[in-house]
Amino acid sequence: MNKKIIYQFTIISILLIVSISVLSFYSLKNNNIKIAVNSAEATAQVIKNGLTAYMIDKNMHRSDTFINSVASMKNINELWMVRNQSINKQFGLNEKKKPRDDIDKEVLKTGKTIYSFNDTLDKSFVRITIPYKAVWENGVDCTRCHNVLTGDTLGAISLEFDITNIKQSKFEELYLIPLIIFLGLLFIYFIFRKNLNQYLEIFENLTTSLTLAINGKFEKISYPQNLSTDVMTLMDKFNCLIVSLKETSTDIDKKLKGFIGKESNNESNSLEDSKKIITNLSALYQFKKEIEQDNTKEEIYNRISEILQNQFHISNFTFIEINTQKRKMEIVKQQGDTFYCRKHLEENPQQCRAVRTKNDVLSIDFHSSCAFFEEKEKFHYCLSNEIIENIQLVINFVLDSKEELEELKEKISYIKSYINESTPSIEVKLLMNALQESAFQDSLTGLYNRKFLEEHSKKLILQAKRENFNIGVLLLDMDHFKAVNDEYGHDIGDKVLKELSRILNETVRESDIVIRYGGEEFVILLVNVKTEEDAFNVAEKIRIRVQDNEIDIYAGTKLRKTVSIGLSMYPEDSSTFESVIKNADIALYEAKNQGRNQVVRFKTEQVSSVDLF
Repeated sequence: MNKKIIYQFTIISILLIVSISVLSFYSLKNNNIKIAVNSAEATAQVIKNGLTAYMIDKNMHRSDTFINSVASMKNINELWMVRNQSINKQFGLNEKKKPRDDIDKEVLKTGKTIYSFNDTLDKSFVRITIPYKAVWENGVDCTRCHNVLTGDTLGAISLEFDITNIKQSKFEELYLIPLIIFLGLLFIYFIFRKNLNQYLEIFENLTTSLTLAINGKFEKISYPQNLSTDVMTLMDKFNCLIVSLKETSTDIDKKLKGFIGKESNNESNSLEDSKKIITNLSALYQFKKEIEQDNTKEEIYNRISEILQNQFHISNFTFIEINTQKRKMEIVKQQGDTFYCRKHLEENPQQCRAVRTKNDVLSIDFHSSCAFFEEKEKFHYCLSNEIIENIQLVINFVLDSKEELEELKEKISYIKSYINESTPSIEVKLLMNALQESAFQDSLTGLYNRKFLEEHSKKLILQAKRENFNIGVLLLDMDHFKAVNDEYGHDIGDKVLKELSRILNETVRESDIVIRYGGEEFVILLVNVKTEEDAFNVAEKIRIRVQDNEIDIYAGTKLRKTVSIGLSMYPEDSSTFESVIKNADIALYEAKNQGRNQVVRFKTEQVSSVDLF
């Protein structure tokens, strides 16, 4: 800063000296011209008065001597007179007094004084031509001797003055002006240099302190103690402000980073970090308000997915729900790259390292952190969050480079804030789903109950009409089940029903629906079955498996049971689902009536026999 001030001071001094020198030179030139003009006018007046005297005394023949004596005066380089044409006509032509140049002619013509300035390196001249007019002056009337009117130009006097000596003397004065100015400026600089250096030092310290403050580092400044009271008071207040900002910024930084689970770092910019955290907290607050209004956990997962993509610019991730109790894994959301651990986790989901350790698992150098992630060209980051007991949400990030992994590590604390805020809402949705499922679930067998059939059938029929597919309805009843309860008790009866439920679940497709209709009766909905023959084959397969199955009662005692099944088809047999159920019930009655342990397809003629019964 000191060098900059000196440089600016030097430039200003040079400009000031040059400006004053130019103005002085211009003024000097004008003064020289004025001096020459005034001298010429005075000389011309002398010549005019002298010639007038010679003319009155009738001694004009001696006027040349007078003119020559004036011309020999100091600084007059040349002097001559010229006559107007009217005077030449009256007194005859005088070759010596003819106009020499255009200036003489112009003055004779206009009657105005004309001067010019001729300046070279070593000489300076001023040429002046002054008109001689016919006027009445000092008792002399020119018109008495000349045939002219008052005011007419009789002639002109031309003089050439040498002003070289005047110019040189003035230039000597001109040289002194810049020198005096420079010495004066130099004197001022040295007088104020000490104080200037002090203020420059303070300015530099202030600049440094403010630069550090912008970067989140607050440092007090030092300053000399011999300053004025006002300046010292100002410096003290500035240092108090810096200390206050430092304490406040440190406190805010620690609390904000503690809130998001991130350690405070003295090397980082606390102001920028706090601004970033507050921005994210504001977005997090808005996010929390939105998820509270979402109806399903799928909506919440979609919202988190959008946050990851739009706010954190992450494109490859998978959300996995892992139920450690049931040993089941469900991919609930996937974006971008493949979920490389899928094959391993489908077999042993509870072995996920993030689930077991409940800690983050990420790619590290030189060896594998996760045995399931085998992709060598990729990097991964897995975080686990327990939603409710036995159910954990694992988010698997797949990254293309180590740089992307490092960027993710910087963002992960903010991402966890979103996951933590969404966990209670997801928990509520899971509990609501479980509650809803329990309302539609048979407590003994774990199958859907009759209430579920009543609720679900409406949606299923609408879907079947929209997509034009068939539904095979099997109404199944265990033969002589009452005898089991009577002979072995209800505990064994319950065991037999559980065993039947297992066989039904294992025999039908995942898309089919198995329902405990009541007691030992079951309904099976074969969704989108191709033909009634396919439906009949499924029913027959169930009948055979039940017939061949042995149930351990106690002490090695085995029990075999059979089932009777009635089959009806929607929409072939009826356009309403209630009628199809009733038709299957009629076919079941026929199966029992014909000896049990068989499958009977509904036929229209079966209705009359049931009614007659």
